[in-house]
Amino acid sequence: MAALIEIAGLTKRFGAFTAVDGVSFSVARGEVLGFLGPNGAGKSTTMRMLAGFMTPTAGSARICGHDVQDDAIAARASLGFLPEGAPTYPDMTVEAFLRFVARIRGYAGRDLHERVARAVALTTLGGVRLQPVETLSKGFKRRVGLAQALLHDPPVLVLDEPTDGLDPNQKHEVRGLIRQMAPDKAIVISTHILEEVEAVCTRAIIIAGGRIVADATPAELARRHPGGRLEDVFRDLTAPRAKAA
Repeated sequence: MAALIEIAGLTKRFGAFTAVDGVSFSVARGEVLGFLGPNGAGKSTTMRMLAGFMTPTAGSARICGHDVQDDAIAARASLGFLPEGAPTYPDMTVEAFLRFVARIRGYAGRDLHERVARAVALTTLGGVRLQPVETLSKGFKRRVGLAQALLHDPPVLVLDEPTDGLDPNQKHEVRGLIRQMAPDKAIVISTHILEEVEAVCTRAIIIAGGRIVADATPAELARRHPGGRLEDVFRDLTAPRAKAA
């Protein structure tokens, strides 16, 4: 099956510091990839380069065959991106913000209305759709960010900490939504929540010190430790590098 996400030798340097060091992987339709690492490992930087929001020092990233730098418009048309912090326009209502995003995506009339309504329903935002974004809790703001990423029903989703700030019920809903969408999309979830990886991911990559140190299914990774727990493998693979940094 052809990969919808292709990353080759992706590298990002900030002066003498190398944040991401030659990362390569691909993600096919139907895969939900958990992208794991400790703070400062290079997760968010990799996600930003994949989404085309940060220029790599070296290497390339392609979405549905489109290079994110050389063919940026086509690549972003195939991508739904939930960045860290999910910036919005705080004085807009939820519905106004999503309508604004829909217009940017090129929708109008009935199509625009249906796209917004679907995104609101998928993320359970109906009860707050007329509230200004700035009045919402952190969890609801995160769901607004997720709604804009889903609005155009893209084949590729890149979600940076999608359940950050959500209460247990909201986390359950979002994880259920990811599982529901998974067969038709290639999904990357950058997270530090190992429970989330075990709940929704078909594959996990662990990054430390800007480099990939493991790539397998969550179950395969867990079997690498005598205790049979993913958290033990994660600690063993990342702690020495974290200390060295």
